[in-house]
This record gives sequence, C-alpha cells and structure tokens, in this order.
Amino acid sequence: MPDIAVLNSHDHRDLRVRGEASARLGDNQRFVPLIAGEFAVAGAHYPILLTKDANTGGFFAGAMLGFDEGENLFLDADGMTSYRPLNLQRGPFFTAGEDLAIDLDSPRIDAGGEPLFVDGAPSAYLNSMMQLFRDLVPGVEVTRVFVETLVRKKLVEPIDITVSFDDGGKRILQDLYTVDQDMLKALPDADVLDLFRRNYLYLIYTMIGSLKQIPALGRRKNQRILDATAGLTA
Repeated sequence: MPDIAVLNSHDHRDLRVRGEASARLGDNQRFVPLIAGEFAVAGAHYPILLTKDANTGGFFAGAMLGFDEGENLFLDADGMTSYRPLNLQRGPFFTAGEDLAIDLDSPRIDAGGEPLFVDGAPSAYLNSMMQLFRDLVPGVEVTRVFVETLVRKKLVEPIDITVSFDDGGKRILQDLYTVDQDMLKALPDADVLDLFRRNYLYLIYTMIGSLKQIPALGRRKNQRILDATAGLTA
C-alpha cells in the first residue's frame, strides 16, 4: 500500500525525488493513460487506443508503449527516446483535493534526486510538478467527457492486434479499442458539427492516424528481439 501524504515544506523539507525515466522507477509500462491535450504529440510516436479500467469497466484513452506486460519499447539506459506521457512524468505525486501529495514509499524518493524545497520554498523541480498537475487534473476530466461521447455515439469498436516477429514469436493483443470509422461516417450532420465544435473531430482523427504507429512499434519490438538474440549468439 502506498503511503500518501500531503506535501508540505516542514515535514518534507529534506525530500529529494528522482524524476528521470527509468524502468526501475516505474516507466516500464506497456499502456499509459493520456489526456486529450497530449494526443497530438503522443500520436506522432505511439498508437492511441482505448481500453477498459479493470475496476470500473469504463473506457479510458492511453498510449501503447509495448506488447508485453512491463514493457516500454521507448525506454533505454538513457531514458525515453520520445515523448514521455504526463502520467509517467508525474512520478510519485498525486492530488489530494487542492493539494499536492506524495507517495512516501515510492522508489523515486532518493537522496540523489532533485530537492523539493530550497530554503523553505518550492524548488524548480517541484514547481514543474505543480504546473504538470495544473494541466493534468483538468485534462483528465476533459478526456473523460470526450471518451464518454465516443461511447454514447457508438463510435468505439474493438481492435485485435496480431504481430509476428523474426524469432517465430507472435503477440496477440485484445481488450483494446479504437474509433469505428464506419459509424463515424454514418453520423448525422448535426452530430458531426457538434464533434467539430468541441474539437473532438481533431482528437478522433489523431487517434485514427496514430494507428500507423502499430507496425512501427512492431518493428521496434522485433529489433529488440534481434539485438537480444545477437547478444546470446555472439
């Protein structure tokens, strides 16, 4: 169980946090939630898909970073090689009402990390986290309403992803969803105009366009497999 505490300059004046991308610190995630404001930059690197929350059964949007559990194909010893989603950047921080909170059990809390407070005031790093949450918190609600609109207008369909690799292996991913383009084309003009006015058409076509990243992700995985195999046979 995480030990969540509301952050304050007295109790946490000496805390330091490692903010870099690292598998050991939690960036090794196959699927990471996104907010709508990230779609444009994320879609240039990752497939943006929908999946269901295991607890609520509700849909949410996210970036697919790998094929296997605990796999981030964009993560290496130097960090992430492309855009790092906000839900990875946030590190050990959470919100508690209007306050910022921190998981005191997080491996990111480390003496070699960035200070949270300097002379009793928030450090540059902590200020960057505060700004991140000023984008993330309202973005979560905006994205929730967008996804609910897709569901309500019956624009969500399942997508099964099957990718074969040079070592003879295969990955079949299910329980992922995308935009139903046939249903989108069949929408009444009034619904299309409503989606356009709310900037949802842009988000929809960004999701559709991001599907071209699936084969690119497969090639990245295949190269990892080939590199690992070469290391064993060298």
